[in-house]
Amino acid sequence: MTGMSQPRTILAEPAWRPSPKAKLLWTAQAALAWIIPLVVLIVWAAVDSQHRAAQLIAFVVILVLAGLGIGVVPLWRYAVHRWEVTDEAVYTRVGWLTQESRVAPISRVQTVDTERGPLERLLGLATVTVTTASSAGAVQISALDLPVAEQTVTRLTEIAALHRGDAT
Repeated sequence: MTGMSQPRTILAEPAWRPSPKAKLLWTAQAALAWIIPLVVLIVWAAVDSQHRAAQLIAFVVILVLAGLGIGVVPLWRYAVHRWEVTDEAVYTRVGWLTQESRVAPISRVQTVDTERGPLERLLGLATVTVTTASSAGAVQISALDLPVAEQTVTRLTEIAALHRGDAT
């Protein structure tokens, strides 16, 4: 076609963010993950006094990486993560360095589950997992306030019941 362009369909980004407490959850998870390297470094320093320069370099590297992982990544993740449930599909966008957008048509939904780990329970959060007939795996909506997660599960169950397909 000369001079004419096809209209493009642009997928709008999902409308909702996770709970603001997601930042605290992701910060706590990152801090817990950095405990092991820090303990290893402390043990190394306690049993080996001949490699102080290498230990200092390792300490600085761990400190910088942990600072980024604990102080920056949770805020970045919160800025990126989005989700939405409509009558037609479940939409998610996740990631911080690599971002992934997923669309799961309601007609493909097989199960809807809620998961709450210890930190999520402590913070009153939950993760909703929508399993579909997809080789890409389940769609997860992380770090929702518990009442929002429960409402989302109820809504998805009701919507899926209206689309009585075989989810394949």
